[in-house]
Amino acid sequence: MREEIRSRLNDHILAEARQRYGITPDRFEELGGFESFIYGYEKAGQRYVLRLGHSQRRSPDLIRGEVDWINHLARGGAGVARAINSELGNLVELIPDGQDDYFLATAFAWAAGGPVWEMEGWTDRFILNYGRLIGKTHALTKQYTLPNEDWRRPFWDDPIMTDTTSALPQLDPAAMRLNQANLAYLRQLPKEPDSFGLIHQDAHAANLYVDENGQITLFDFDDCVYGHFIYDIAMVVFYAITNRPNPVEFCARLWPLFWQGYCEENRLDPLWLKEILPFMKLREIDLYAVIRRDIPDLNDDSWAAQFMQGRQEKIWAERPYIDYTFEDVTHHDYSR
Repeated sequence: MREEIRSRLNDHILAEARQRYGITPDRFEELGGFESFIYGYEKAGQRYVLRLGHSQRRSPDLIRGEVDWINHLARGGAGVARAINSELGNLVELIPDGQDDYFLATAFAWAAGGPVWEMEGWTDRFILNYGRLIGKTHALTKQYTLPNEDWRRPFWDDPIMTDTTSALPQLDPAAMRLNQANLAYLRQLPKEPDSFGLIHQDAHAANLYVDENGQITLFDFDDCVYGHFIYDIAMVVFYAITNRPNPVEFCARLWPLFWQGYCEENRLDPLWLKEILPFMKLREIDLYAVIRRDIPDLNDDSWAAQFMQGRQEKIWAERPYIDYTFEDVTHHDYSR
């Protein structure tokens, strides 16, 4: 989070946010957050999450578009943390920060359970349900109608959604050229309703909870965009295999189960499976650039340090992120 935004938060703004949602101070606790301030609270025996973002990062209309889509998914039965109205019935509350900008308050239902690594782990049941959840969000996206054109979320390659184009030219011109070539390829892919729509874009396992019954709740839709469904799928696999001791072996177990679950909920032409690797390459280079820019001392972040081992050489050599053929799964008849 930018220090300019962090420094504007004060007790008065927090008190105003609590008042807008009818929260008592003794039922309010800080949970952390990366790009926004995140708080937990309890009201009428139920637990919720309050997110305080800022208008310098996202406009009020962008957040209205985010939460309207989330609630469309929730109404359709997808496992997502739905947005909650304020005391005045608003899904987004604007709180002046005293410097001609706003903190943007949004509340969400509390996700049941906990992180997968604290619950059942990457069991077959979890992986199947994970695929079903992503498939269901895509099926419901096809039925979504934007109620207000001003709320339209950006496209997947909008500069507001990526750091790569700003960070790479100075850090690694060679990687930037490869990234531009990959972007040119991805941008020419068809954008048809059966394969393109609103997607989470960051639906990795750290953005979901799973309960004791294996039910998954997805949250943190802050980066949702209009994009290819296969991009959403590629991001799930990317983070699931990253920094695994044997990523190919894990992918060989993960992928058939995930795709089976996905196809139980949504039909996607298997021809799209060949695009998983180009979209993984997009995220690989983006993450490489962000880590080089923002984490000068890798000793402070073991996950980033492991990811960066030999990363520049792999990117320059144009090696696929994983040596795996996702299309091979199509010999299973999972489609409806």
